[in-house]
Amino acid sequence: MAIKKAKVMINPEKIKGDTRYGDLYKPHGKVRKRREWRGVGDTLYDYSRWLGILFTLGKFMVVPRNIKFFFRYRWMANYLAVPMMVDRFTQGLRGEYLRMAHEEQDLIIIDVAKLLGNLARGDRRVGNDEEFSKKVVLVDENEMTAVMMGFPDIKTTSRETPSTYVPVLLNQHAVEHYLDVVQEFGLPGDVCPMPAAEAGTSIDDDAPILGACAIQCNTTCDGSLLGNGVISRKLEKEDGIPVFQLPAPLRHKEEDVQDYAAEEIRRAIKFVEENTGHKWDWDYYFECAHRVNVATKARNEWLDMNKTDYPQVFGGNLALYTETNYMAICGRVPAFEKADKKLMKLAEKAYKKQKMAAPEYRHRAIVWGVQSHYYMDFLVWLLNCWGIVPLTDMLSCINTEMIAETDTPENREQAYYDMAMLTEEMIMRNRTHGGYKVLLDDLFEFVEQYNADMIILWEHITCKALDGMHGLFEDRARELGVPLIWVQHQLFDPRVVSRQGVRDQINQYMRTVMGEEPLDPSLEILDDENSW
Repeated sequence: MAIKKAKVMINPEKIKGDTRYGDLYKPHGKVRKRREWRGVGDTLYDYSRWLGILFTLGKFMVVPRNIKFFFRYRWMANYLAVPMMVDRFTQGLRGEYLRMAHEEQDLIIIDVAKLLGNLARGDRRVGNDEEFSKKVVLVDENEMTAVMMGFPDIKTTSRETPSTYVPVLLNQHAVEHYLDVVQEFGLPGDVCPMPAAEAGTSIDDDAPILGACAIQCNTTCDGSLLGNGVISRKLEKEDGIPVFQLPAPLRHKEEDVQDYAAEEIRRAIKFVEENTGHKWDWDYYFECAHRVNVATKARNEWLDMNKTDYPQVFGGNLALYTETNYMAICGRVPAFEKADKKLMKLAEKAYKKQKMAAPEYRHRAIVWGVQSHYYMDFLVWLLNCWGIVPLTDMLSCINTEMIAETDTPENREQAYYDMAMLTEEMIMRNRTHGGYKVLLDDLFEFVEQYNADMIILWEHITCKALDGMHGLFEDRARELGVPLIWVQHQLFDPRVVSRQGVRDQINQYMRTVMGEEPLDPSLEILDDENSW
């Protein structure tokens, strides 16, 4: 396999409005000096959507129990930063790109607001709606929710998503307290901060208590299993909520494990039926399966566009939306099907016009590994500062196959295997399990397919599995002549590697190895450590 040098693409359209985005930041990293000017049309559109976000937040806060919920849980204060997060992830975007970003992120905000409302309603400390709580099934943050696609009257809810995962997107320092709590409790400090923080919320008694039962999965690593063990013990022993462990096969690419995987799906469904009194609804399942296929088809077409000279849905637009739509929604919310279709129209419109999201595309990159743009706008920064187009990332390289969506006796049997496959292919786990082929070989196949000329490989300091293959990645990249940038980080803990520490690793490589100057020098060094 020979890697071709990607050609530099110059945007024929002049970018309207601000072009030096780093100048918008105030000294000492508190907030920006003002909102970004994007030209009259895009500024008005962006401002109207910004007001819509405030309306969503205001609508949540006018419910008395939600106010009580806000002041009961430490992590809720981070949600004040929602508008600022959207500003960061839409930086520099215009036209269709800006509209795609808002369609995706605004819908995610609405969905998370509903999730928080359900948690407040059922929480024994706040709303204490016992009848509602009996219709709630808790799933852990890494759980693929395919197993809930046949329960139309059950609320599938995650406590970890709103208490740990989303707050770090809003405020990089959001879970540092819980990481300290875990170590004070006596658990190891050298595990991934993600499951550690999730365990910390339970240890600190800072997680809502509700639900008829819970489902956990054997997620991505030993650290996740450790965190789930802490959480499930508290759920079962203290809160009286039974927990089902859904184990997906580690060698998920092998045919001889699929019968076992399907049987575990059957057992999980039976567990939910026994603990909630609700029965599996095949009509609803196949309705959800259709929406899963709509999302898969759209994602495949976006990725096909990204293999051309004019990629359209990439970076944060692809990453954050894929993670939500694929795992947390999994066909159960009709609004996401409408969004998929609208996003496709916008992407096709921009593609036909050969539009570009930045003044210049210098490099086409595959972003791989356990990624750190959870707590920073890294992907849009790559584009604006260095002209590096992040075509796709490891967490967006998930299932590409269609599943059975027509109700027949044969398809009902196939459905268990489809749900098992979706569970096996859930985000991140499908690359950290299954042998080095899915993690190493597939990366370089993607490099060729996408005509990429660069790899940005996250080196998550406490991710033992990925870091153990450091030398193999380097050897393969050297053999093929592909520039590979290692970027160290500590996921949810910016005290180990700061935002600027992440950016500096890119800056140093681009200046010394590639011999290039930044597209926007004002973004090279940002005083944003204390900003939202």
